[in-house]
This record gives sequence, structure tokens and C-alpha cells, in this order.
Amino acid sequence: MIILGFESSCDETGVAAVCTERGLLAHALHSQVAMHEEYGGVVPELASRDHIRRVVPLTREVLARAGIARADIGAVAYTAGPGLSGALLVGASVAQAYAWSQGLPAIPIHHLEGHLLSPLLAEPRPEFPFVALLVSGGHTQLMRVDGVGRYELLGETLDDAAGEAFDKSAKLLGLGYPGGPALSRMAEQGDASRFELPRPMLHSGDLDFSFSGLKTAVLTRVKAAQADGAIDDQTRADLSAATQAAIVDVLAAKAVRALKQTGLRRLVVAGGVGANRLLRAQLDRSLTGMKATAYFPPLELCTDNGAMIAFAAAERVKAGLVDLRDTSHAFTVRPRWDLADICTA
Repeated sequence: MIILGFESSCDETGVAAVCTERGLLAHALHSQVAMHEEYGGVVPELASRDHIRRVVPLTREVLARAGIARADIGAVAYTAGPGLSGALLVGASVAQAYAWSQGLPAIPIHHLEGHLLSPLLAEPRPEFPFVALLVSGGHTQLMRVDGVGRYELLGETLDDAAGEAFDKSAKLLGLGYPGGPALSRMAEQGDASRFELPRPMLHSGDLDFSFSGLKTAVLTRVKAAQADGAIDDQTRADLSAATQAAIVDVLAAKAVRALKQTGLRRLVVAGGVGANRLLRAQLDRSLTGMKATAYFPPLELCTDNGAMIAFAAAERVKAGLVDLRDTSHAFTVRPRWDLADICTA
């Protein structure tokens, strides 16, 4: 079966076609970064309008790349939440309309489940069970994954997510939008040892996170530097390196602790922060010593994308978790949606 997937939860419009037997056939993505850069962050109304402009051309592009016709599609999937309500409604409406017009079932997908399963698109493909580290702009969680729909929350952030810590720190340093990638690039020129920053909850003994204190510490360093005059590029680079190191140290340490507590030897890293090179390198080093393996999605699939939504739907279909006879097309979106709500056990 070929599934057409739509992602529009925030500031990326993604469309993809995935076959339950052959895997990813094609995907196309449009990022709104250039549009939102002027405002220093995502403007929900502008995001929704841009999704409307992009989704149909992207759909045509995917069908052409995959070499398939509308008649070849067996189901349609879309992100139903969490995310921005207006943005979610665009993808959900288009997906449901497309499914209705073709007499196909429409499958609502949890955005985080898409991220959670996206590393399975890469080779080598991790086997169940594994520990998953979900790190994105809005979420930082550690999950035990025993199968599709079988997720156990091990720990999560109590305040800011890791991606938020990157973005907010970058804004304090005047690095522009999107902050996370900008801070990581600046950090390559910096000396992380110049500034001592806290590692919140590093030794808490549990698997929870907290990054708001780190953001405050960065603000304090920025104000201190400004008191001596304008912040020069080297100071920005050094503070960027110190901030990145603090975030990565906590993420890596908690991920290792999760593996030890569960007794598992496979770690899956998903979400936009999963593209961070320092995080990937530090996890690879840490896990080598304990004979464990880290799995990452391809870099192009770390951010929000349609491939992960179509793929999650395909996996749910193969697991027997979708009623393909349901073609009622009544739908809603869920801007706030707990991943536990879709668990099967």
C-alpha cells in the first residue's frame, strides 16, 4: 500500500509517499525560515497561510518524483497534533479532502510518533526495543519503545526543551533565527572552556531535564559582557560553544543513564536537535564504551517532514493499528496531545 503523508504542524510544509513494502518513495519539503526570520520567530498566521500556498505544489512534486498516480494511493496520513492549531488545520483539511475525493481512509498521526519512528527510515534500521531521545524545539523526552504504539515515558523536560534553550540563547547572543543552527555554527569558532555554565539536573538521579536555568545563566554572562562594552564575535563564539556543550552534556548523560536503567543497548535520537554534530559525536563516544549503538535519522529528516508522517502511518497499518475501513472523514486537530494517548499498552 502507498500512503501519502502531510506534515504542517509548525513552520515546515512536508509531503511524502511511503510504500508499506518498499519504504520511502519520495518526499518534498518547504521551510518557512526565510519568511519568519524577519520577525525573530514563527508567526502562526503567516505559517498557516504559507502552508496553504505550498501544500498542493509539493503534493504534485511528490507524485511526480515517486512516479505514481492518484489511483496508486491507498491511504492518506496527516499530522493531527501537537502543533499550531491553524497550521495543523491546513494539513488535516487537505489530507481529509484528498482522501474523501478518492474514497480513501485518512489516518491522523501524532507528530512525536513521526519523529520517534523516523530513524527506522535509515540503514541500519534499529530493532525494537530501544530507548528514544526526542529532542526538538518544543520537546525533550526519553522514551522506552517496545514496538509501534508501545511507548513508555522515562523522563522529560520540566520547563524549556533543549531546542528552546538553543534558540533562546542564540537570541540573547544576537545570532538571529533560527537560533539553534546559528548557535551551533558560531560554536565551531569558540572555546567552550572560557565560560562555566550550569548543567541543570545533570546529577539529579532521574531522567528528567531542565534548561530554563541555563538560559538564565547565558543571560547573566551576556549582560556582564555588555557592561564592558559591545560583545565581540569571539565572546559570542565562546558563549555559543559553552552553551552547546552544557546542553549536549546533559542530553548525553541522561541518555546513557536511560540505557543503563532499562538494560537496553540501542538508542534512537530523533527531532531537530538530533542533527547537532556535537551531540552525535558525544553519544557515539559514550555508547562505544558500553557496547551500545546510537541510531539517527538522515539529516534531511531530522526536522519536521512529511516522510516521517507517512512512514508512521505505514508502520501503524502494518501493526494492525489502523481501521482502513473507516472513511467517515470526520476530523479534528489537537494542538496539545500527549503521546501516551496513542499507546496500545
